[in-house]
Amino acid sequence: MTATHQRERALQSEIAPAVEQRVPGAEVLAVELQSPSRFCVYVDHPNGVDHALCAEVTRVLDAYRADYTIDVSSPGPERPLRKPAHFASAVGRRVSVRTEVAIDGKTRVRGVVSGTDESTVSIEADDGTTLRIPLDAIVRGNLIDEGLTT
Repeated sequence: MTATHQRERALQSEIAPAVEQRVPGAEVLAVELQSPSRFCVYVDHPNGVDHALCAEVTRVLDAYRADYTIDVSSPGPERPLRKPAHFASAVGRRVSVRTEVAIDGKTRVRGVVSGTDESTVSIEADDGTTLRIPLDAIVRGNLIDEGLTT
């Protein structure tokens, strides 16, 4: 695992409990390093994500401001997927996944989530193959915005 991904996982494990404890209802979906001195925290909330929620999350993270510029964002249409529950809610949806190591010769996969459990996600890849990817090998996973409206 690269140092960047190790640092992201360390930040995620520090930040998520702090935010989720101090901001009722908030869920930290992902923490992504944008540069060595900037990270983005993707949050969701049952009542939606607005400026006030982002400001509240930023205040919780004040201790990080000495070393980082902090962005707080809603998940948007290309919602980050990191946890088993995130992938479970994406079954039947198109996703993009990047892994640290090659899975069947691939480190980048686009396709439809066909199933998941606590340790793996199955993706029907665009090339027609089905991949079972260990969740701990995934460094980035996102829904693909297909521009559908309801």
